[in-house]
Amino acid sequence: MGYKVVQIDAVDSAKLFEKYYRHNFYTTKADISGICVKLYTKEKHIKDMWEDNFYAMGNHVKSHARIVAVNDPDRDMEVLYDRSTFTAFLYNFDYYGWIKSIALAVASDMLEDSHRIYSVHGAALDVDGVGVTLVAPSKTGKTTQSWGLLRAPNTSLITDDWYFVRLTPGRPQINGSEKNCYIDADIGDVWEEFKPLVSTTVFDNKGRGIANVRWVTGKDSVVPMTTMRHVILLKRDPSDKEVVRRLTAGEALDYLVEHDFCNPHQMVRDERKLRIRTEFFREFLGKCEVHMVNTITPPMETQDRIREILSESCAVPAP
Repeated sequence: MGYKVVQIDAVDSAKLFEKYYRHNFYTTKADISGICVKLYTKEKHIKDMWEDNFYAMGNHVKSHARIVAVNDPDRDMEVLYDRSTFTAFLYNFDYYGWIKSIALAVASDMLEDSHRIYSVHGAALDVDGVGVTLVAPSKTGKTTQSWGLLRAPNTSLITDDWYFVRLTPGRPQINGSEKNCYIDADIGDVWEEFKPLVSTTVFDNKGRGIANVRWVTGKDSVVPMTTMRHVILLKRDPSDKEVVRRLTAGEALDYLVEHDFCNPHQMVRDERKLRIRTEFFREFLGKCEVHMVNTITPPMETQDRIREILSESCAVPAP
């Protein structure tokens, strides 16, 4: 990860906020799973992407958390985080993807402590009424394969990046976190169905942009929630020739812990948080069917293997 997180206290946070408060910031509020997160930025394109990305929170709602993005040539790229007020000061961030992920991480920090609502850095879909999630380290094909599943007419997207979970006596209940997706410009090179979406999206200097997938897949192709049944972990290991393997919950948990829960954006990493997240994933995985898919084959072949996994319980026709 290209930035570090430094914990600060409420006194330092208040001093910093007073220092920056009178700057000419653009401000806007997002509703992230019921948490009001307020963004302060001097970059209009960041404000615009935020508003395209997240559901809006009404101005009458006071912020529960704050993201203050500032540029300071005398500092490294870093985050100063005061968890007593859930305020994060982001220095020298020019990549919107990290700004929105930090906002999600701050909301997650609050929700898992105060409301027993947990987060997963992963894609989630509803396939013919059955919840499916793809969770993976970076660059292993999570986004590619989740968008591949979305091409089928009986599949709806919940999120391609991050969602929230409430554990129940039955299947885990999940909710999406974002209104629109932050996509790569090359998604149409992999799946031709999404070329029209790419042609209507404005991309930033990182080759990514906020896109409304409903323009291509229909207005009902994005849904807010589902119950989770299938967890598909991805890896890319050319030394392992096994493409698909059923995992026990314990094996899956070991993989996630080893890979930092496949989430580089965590505001607090300590023994208490590790215990909370480990126990959550232990219960979450135990309520689902779990497979590992090794994405060493071309995207279409990997997609076929994922569809085979789901075919036992979901109607997954070819797109």
